[in-house]
Amino acid sequence: MQIVQQLLFVAALGLTSWLISKRIGIIKKTIQLGKAVDRTDRPAERLSTMLRVAFAQKKMFDRPIVGLMHFVIYAGFLLINVEVLEIVLDGVLGTHRLFAPLLGDFYPILINFFEFLALGVLAVCVIFLIRRNITKVERLQPTRHRELNGWPALDANTILGIEIVLMLAILSMNAADSLLQERGAEHYPLVGGFIFSGFLQPIFTNLSDGALVAVERVAWWAHILGIFGFALYVTYSKHLHIFLAFPNTYFTNLTPKGEMLNMPDITKEVKIMLGLEQPDANEVPAEIGRFGAKDVADLSWKNLMDAYSCTECGRCTSACPANITGKKLSPRKIMMDTRDRLEDVGKNMLANGGEFKDDGKSLLGDYISEEEILACTTCNACVQECPVLINPLEIILQLRRYKIMDEAQAPGSWNAMFNNLETNQAPWKFSPDDRFNWADNLKS
Repeated sequence: MQIVQQLLFVAALGLTSWLISKRIGIIKKTIQLGKAVDRTDRPAERLSTMLRVAFAQKKMFDRPIVGLMHFVIYAGFLLINVEVLEIVLDGVLGTHRLFAPLLGDFYPILINFFEFLALGVLAVCVIFLIRRNITKVERLQPTRHRELNGWPALDANTILGIEIVLMLAILSMNAADSLLQERGAEHYPLVGGFIFSGFLQPIFTNLSDGALVAVERVAWWAHILGIFGFALYVTYSKHLHIFLAFPNTYFTNLTPKGEMLNMPDITKEVKIMLGLEQPDANEVPAEIGRFGAKDVADLSWKNLMDAYSCTECGRCTSACPANITGKKLSPRKIMMDTRDRLEDVGKNMLANGGEFKDDGKSLLGDYISEEEILACTTCNACVQECPVLINPLEIILQLRRYKIMDEAQAPGSWNAMFNNLETNQAPWKFSPDDRFNWADNLKS
């Protein structure tokens, strides 16, 4: 019987690993569709940023209570995986509590600590479900934010439900295991008592040894298969940020937030026209491609990683002045729409042997509307608020640049401003010679 369990476990582990690696491959390919951008400078500063923001959850604590609850889940995810490692090795080797002889008296202390974390994760998940579905935190409500309708709302509740089931499974497994240890059952050596799962023991006390073994095995399999399923599910979920938050914060843009990037080729041409730079006689003039971005391939690979890293927390949207005043723009929706487009591109590539075949759609128009991108005030509030340093503004600006520079479709008031800037060096329709007329009355 034991060898059958080992074979089934190895098969489940192999299948999960294959499915996850396949999914990661698609995500990698879609991110690599983006344009090249160098984010390897200042490595020490980048590492410091990653450790502070992704590892230490610094920006989550801008809202201390929610930040603390999120940290409980985050710490539980990281540390409970040590026990998952033991379970995986037990499944492959056919052993039971492999680390117990190695750790000795420290083993029950470690398990009790894991159970404490499991209890904390369980409690926080219940609180988060209440916040979403009963007290109804405004930024998390589909009735207010159309981008959360359907799958996003279901995804958030599903992931919290899965985590609750996983924590209950590990506590039930330990409770049944402890009773079997006390009874001296074969393959269940005495390793010490478990405090928190001990509160569940009365539920199982009257069960026979065989029934207890069944409970322990079902809980063991439910927990580990749940972990496998969770790991695969995460790659399709907003919870992919669990993994991508680290590279995403490392490769963040370290320039000041208010600095908008110019197109190098255009900048060079302007400098030559103004006499600030001399053209290279031997250089072949570069062919200037599309201005800005129409589809995901026109964005940088970092923009695309941002889309996959989005947590859908809505902090960006709740701070957006355009959204607050009732306009259609939602920075969260910009990121979700970009990810949806990437998902469709990934499916297209899967269906066509790894190559993308034109499907007649584009990010601008089919996913994100002109009204949304024109509503942005470029205030950087969304960039400032994001807990994993995502930059929706870069995507908005690139889409807007395409609309105005490539398609020449700017609002009339914007065109008037552009003309004034070109002729008067200011947004207003006044001659530069008259700029200081207002000060004439101040002369004594």
